[in-house]
Amino acid sequence: MTTWPAPESDQHLPLRERKKRRTRRTLADTALQLFLQRGYDEVTLDELTERAQVSVRTFFRYYSSKEEVAMAAEGELWQAYARRLHGLEPGRPALEQLRDRYVAAIREMPGEWGERYLATRGLAARTPALRAQHTATTERLQSQVIEALEEAMGVDSRRDVRLRLVSDMALAAVRYGSKNWIRENRAAERSGDSESLVREVAAAFDALPGAVLLAPAPHGGGPRSG
Repeated sequence: MTTWPAPESDQHLPLRERKKRRTRRTLADTALQLFLQRGYDEVTLDELTERAQVSVRTFFRYYSSKEEVAMAAEGELWQAYARRLHGLEPGRPALEQLRDRYVAAIREMPGEWGERYLATRGLAARTPALRAQHTATTERLQSQVIEALEEAMGVDSRRDVRLRLVSDMALAAVRYGSKNWIRENRAAERSGDSESLVREVAAAFDALPGAVLLAPAPHGGGPRSG
């Protein structure tokens, strides 16, 4: 059974907050271990809470569903990113700021987070309920990106389509950078690390201007017809 190290020291926090964080983390770790061992659909909520030594009532204080706890590693990253979206600067390119804040959110994660995130993405890839959870949380994150852009630019995105296009491009860079990271880690049989994810996502963001200007290759090098 995989056992992940404890999160970085939280001794500066009040005792009550430390206990809450540890309970939340215990639930997430226990859930991921059970789901990886036996499959998401084979593990009941009662079994999960019994293994974590908490009540079902306590579980629902921390997570709204089995799907949410299964995707906890992704949720941690996206919550950190959402917190960093406020205060975008109107005078700087939006994509650059969205890239830098996503990179900062990745680097905010504890040291073992990359391993949990890689395992979570693999679990979601073979579990329809978790793919649906990923889609729903992605849509919420996109709304948060748009709201942050509207706040910074003082423009309603329904009147200025650029804000929605920027949001789409930013999340596309996150998606494809993350896919490249997953592919590379699996091919090399690595467990995942945050800095390699930073490199892949940053590279995807940096490729966006060239992608917008992409033109067919000369001498008939474009896509072939069927």
